[in-house]
Amino acid sequence: MLQAISKFITVDEFITQYGDNEGYELIDGELIEMEPTGSHEQVAGFVGRKLNVEIDRTDLNSLIPYRCLIRILGTNSAFRPDVIVLNKTQLVNEPLWQREPVITLGRSIELIVEVVSTNWQNDYARKVEDYAILGVPEYWIVDYLGIGGREYIGKPKQPTITICTLVEDEYQKQLFRNDDVLVSKIFPELSLTPNQIWSSVIF
Repeated sequence: MLQAISKFITVDEFITQYGDNEGYELIDGELIEMEPTGSHEQVAGFVGRKLNVEIDRTDLNSLIPYRCLIRILGTNSAFRPDVIVLNKTQLVNEPLWQREPVITLGRSIELIVEVVSTNWQNDYARKVEDYAILGVPEYWIVDYLGIGGREYIGKPKQPTITICTLVEDEYQKQLFRNDDVLVSKIFPELSLTPNQIWSSVIF
């Protein structure tokens, strides 16, 4: 569950005051309180674990940090992805990384996973635009409750994973349901289906 707090702050103020507080992110200067459910955290944890196994198995020079903030340059926004895969070789170019876990450069990011909450519009619309502008090559929207709008997940609505692959400066989207095997350019050998992810959740 996400809830807007009626307080406008700048992104620099947000990083100073809330950078270490995982309960908040910033969208257009608006402080957003993040209140994930246990099921939400189960899904995020399961996906992160599967991706970490694949990183180890294929010996990729990648890492999934325990906590990370993305500062969207040119905006007054800072996001906390549920799962983020970073390219370790690029972190030397990150101006803030040695002091705090803040990413500002799209080339440092290989993949972002957002698990959909009640405020699903941000995951399906706002973050799609900002992550594309940032140059994030792959973005997963994991909608385990099937609560996104029909224009995004179809009719009848059902649990869906949308994988957005960056082509030039726009995302090409592919929907996965049930026993579809996810198709990822970042993890081409990954063998994972939505049903495997849903089965990790205790409702």
